[in-house]
Amino acid sequence: MLIIAGLGNPGGKYVGNRHNIGFMAVDAIYRRHNFPPWSKKFKAEIAEGEIAGEKVLLIKPQTYMNVSGEAVGEAMRFYKLQPADLVAIYDELDLPSGKARLKTGGGHGGHNGIKSLDAHCGKDYRRLRLGIGHPGVKELVQHHVLGDFAKADQAWLEPLLDALADNADMLVRKEDSQLMNKLALAVGAKADEEKPKLEKKPAAKSHIHQARNHNQPKLPATGPMAEMLKKMFGNKGD
Repeated sequence: MLIIAGLGNPGGKYVGNRHNIGFMAVDAIYRRHNFPPWSKKFKAEIAEGEIAGEKVLLIKPQTYMNVSGEAVGEAMRFYKLQPADLVAIYDELDLPSGKARLKTGGGHGGHNGIKSLDAHCGKDYRRLRLGIGHPGVKELVQHHVLGDFAKADQAWLEPLLDALADNADMLVRKEDSQLMNKLALAVGAKADEEKPKLEKKPAAKSHIHQARNHNQPKLPATGPMAEMLKKMFGNKGD
């Protein structure tokens, strides 16, 4: 069995928070793969189903973010699972909005939910970090993390979650690089649609205009033609 744990805070006031993107990701997988109704166990909401022919337990800890490991660790012990059987999905301040990274093990990066998972589950589990961007200054971090996604964020958030749900079989089969490509393409394609059109380049100068900027052919200085031109236009300075 594989446990896919989405991290977040329980309760209606936190539903739209950036900190709850892990819950959102698990909910998207749950809907796409027709899991049975959620039930309550292990201090969490859980749903057991199948993806890519493998048993999968979706889990959303209800212990609040900072002690997420209590719920996930209890589930792992019940099913006699190892850290390699766990994928944690959570928000990442140090990634630009919409970017995703997936790796096994590593540090907690100051994320309290991951600190808790490390303490209760071991460290060698797979970590799917979903970027929520950084507000720029440390003083605004808490407000940013516990603030709701802005309306403009839906341009990348919905394609990201949809792509993750559509390709959850890759997550189960540990096709990590392929999954990262799918997520990047989904968000990148949407970003391209949102980009303003490039300004048109100035129209090319006409051949006549270009010719004026080049050396003109020299007029004859002697001979019948020169004499005729002098009679028509006269000498300069006359």
